[in-house]
Amino acid sequence: MKLPLIGKSGELVRILVLIGLLVVISPVVLTLFYTTRTIYQLLGENRELKQAITNLTEESQIGYAKVLSQETTDGRLWTRLLFVETDRTDPTQRILEKEYRIEGDVVHFDALIVKFDDRIVMDGKERAIYLWRRIYGEHTKPEDGLPIETEGAEPQRYADIGAKLSLRDRKLFWSEIWDLSNDLDRLKEAGVHAIYGNVNYRKLRPGLIYVFKINPTGGLYSEIVPDL
Repeated sequence: MKLPLIGKSGELVRILVLIGLLVVISPVVLTLFYTTRTIYQLLGENRELKQAITNLTEESQIGYAKVLSQETTDGRLWTRLLFVETDRTDPTQRILEKEYRIEGDVVHFDALIVKFDDRIVMDGKERAIYLWRRIYGEHTKPEDGLPIETEGAEPQRYADIGAKLSLRDRKLFWSEIWDLSNDLDRLKEAGVHAIYGNVNYRKLRPGLIYVFKINPTGGLYSEIVPDL
């Protein structure tokens, strides 16, 4: 836009307007650059991140659930349950505990499985992480399920992945990983493949513990043991 001012004062105003425009536009440009290109640079070039992913060990047990109570109110059955996520290296250690009240006795447990191929894993062997998403009953739509992990946040289970990354890189990595739940092919070209675990559902009963495990192909299943 041509300013209707002349002389030195006019030039000064033009300069100030240009500076103002740069101040407004620059954050937008930087944000677009950061959220598109930088994630590929991070996955492809950051040795600390690659090493942390390579250090991941094969997992089996990733949590369990137990019924705290079941009661019928106004003709509707409700199940109150405790959900526990366990430590990767020591399944006796609890790293997340939440209680839920679900209508009915058939409950679905939903996890996102993210696999990294040899473009990221330094020893050429595939690695995977498992992110708990939500819990919902048979009378509830999946999208209306109750959250387990906080979407977009760094799960405590994998805190070691970002331990040597900057705060900015950690936020970028986990934001992009969680976004895979909406677009499974988003990072495929970078060597990251996301699949949904077999959303596991069970008819829950008091006195039993439902132990959740992952098989080598990424399938989610549960085993039942008595609550001693």
